Amino acid sequence: MTAPAYGVLRRVSETASVLLENNPSTMTLEGTNTWVLRAPDAEAAVVVDPGYHDLDHLEKLAAVGPVELILLTHHHPDHAEGAPWFASKTGAPVRAFDASLCIDAPPFADGDSFTAGGLDFSVLHTPGHTDDSVSLLVAGQLLTGDTILGRGTTVLHDLGDYLRSLRKLIALPDGTPGLPGHGPELPDLPATAREYLAHREQRLDQVRSALRTLGEDATPRQVVEVVYADVDRALWAPAEASVRAQLDYLRASSEDGQ
Repeated sequence: MTAPAYGVLRRVSETASVLLENNPSTMTLEGTNTWVLRAPDAEAAVVVDPGYHDLDHLEKLAAVGPVELILLTHHHPDHAEGAPWFASKTGAPVRAFDASLCIDAPPFADGDSFTAGGLDFSVLHTPGHTDDSVSLLVAGQLLTGDTILGRGTTVLHDLGDYLRSLRKLIALPDGTPGLPGHGPELPDLPATAREYLAHREQRLDQVRSALRTLGEDATPRQVVEVVYADVDRALWAPAEASVRAQLDYLRASSEDGQ
């Protein structure tokens, strides 16, 4: 893979560019993708997920020109921590699903539409990674935050919510490009969502199999040691969070008689 160009605004489409934050890790992949969106004839831009309170990154981001609006896909600090500083620097309001993250603007609701940067945005509430996760449809592209990554799979908070969110994304037109919060762009977001759904169903089958061996009261860690035995142990901690969500889902389904 070519080394990412940190701090260099890279154009992805006629309306979208990305500034990659220099915060690579097992959780953030190459780093956080901060998206800059505007219509070709618009003066001011919309910034999505300014990232950590990383002044080197935020100062470069402020240099892209006037900012009309700041949007957050969810509350995690690698997406949202820098938003208050960036809002103060640019004078732009902040919108998010979680009202506590908003500054001088109302929170999102599922299905909301608005115009900014000369572009029309639509909000899809896509919980599962977090309760407040949203995806943003703009100019035929979908910004996914951490709901779907450019590569690999995301950590789960609630599997039932996540499966419903994936089905919502699968219903988008085939060929809709995905602009993720981490990793490379996706040429066909609904196709990736279908792959994610198949992967989740496969993992559920693996967890069910592990429970038959370990017993129904097995802990998330015990299940990880079986299901993720061939995975780098550095990824076992986030895997444990996802397994916990899968166990909660399976146990709730069992209680409901499903």
